[in-house]
Amino acid sequence: MKKIAVYCGAASGNDKIYQKSALQLADWLVANDLELVYGGGKVGLMGILASEVRLQGGIVHGVITQELYDRKTAFKDCDLQIVSDMSVRKKTMLDLSDGCIALPGGPGTLEEIIEAFSWARLGDNSNPSAFFNVAGYYDPLKTMFDQMTNKEFLSVEDREKLLFSDSLDNIYHFMENYIPPKIRTYAK
Repeated sequence: MKKIAVYCGAASGNDKIYQKSALQLADWLVANDLELVYGGGKVGLMGILASEVRLQGGIVHGVITQELYDRKTAFKDCDLQIVSDMSVRKKTMLDLSDGCIALPGGPGTLEEIIEAFSWARLGDNSNPSAFFNVAGYYDPLKTMFDQMTNKEFLSVEDREKLLFSDSLDNIYHFMENYIPPKIRTYAK
């Protein structure tokens, strides 16, 4: 494991714990010699995370759309790639990374990490996906995934391939020991 894609908010949230968690994740990445791959923004948790990784001497790879770059939202103190649209951005981030972590964020954060997990089930992504569940932020989503499993829309085996944890040590252990899901097959 060398590079971690982190999905997080372009907002900072209304509780200091979210900003502290971005700093904590940044310090953890650098301490574990892991490079950051992220959406390339300078605002919200994205900006806090990237700035702290750089401040600590870590490597940052940003992938931003042309539209967001034109809006002057880019963090430029990094290896920055400008891509045409969000679909290309998401694919590029997955291709560059060895694992995916979601900090608290909004619909875009959720969409990106869920897509990474969904693609793993199809065989299009070998990266582990984990939610850094700061102060129980993702508890309702965890309950939803458990509901999917209970109602047999998600297999128990595949549910075990998605981690919700407030411990970066647990996330690291999960990612180091991750085996991608078996490619889904369908009855004829």
